[in-house]
Amino acid sequence: MPVSGRCGAFPAVCAAAALAVACSTPPKSAEQIRADESIGQQVYSALNADPIYFYRHVDVRVDDGVADLSGYVWSADAIYRARQITRAVRGVKRVVTSHLELEREGLNRGHGR
Repeated sequence: MPVSGRCGAFPAVCAAAALAVACSTPPKSAEQIRADESIGQQVYSALNADPIYFYRHVDVRVDDGVADLSGYVWSADAIYRARQITRAVRGVKRVVTSHLELEREGLNRGHGR
């Protein structure tokens, strides 16, 4: 077999190994997990305390201070307000709302951005 035939798979194997190492993150400590859970609970409470908008259908996940809001709301203003409320919570570094869906009258009308 020619040399190039044997070495053809080598770059692909190296690339896959490099990707696996680059994508692996060290596991979170128990303290980091508790901190993210605490921040998430504070965000959830703050959203549900808002007197104007209804956020009962919004889920909150926090990973290393990044709050990811998902679920649905009924207006673009509610998405904007959810960002404001979430940013005000101590420990939140960034807010992601791309998983919030905008719903009206129970019908999906698209994703909120």
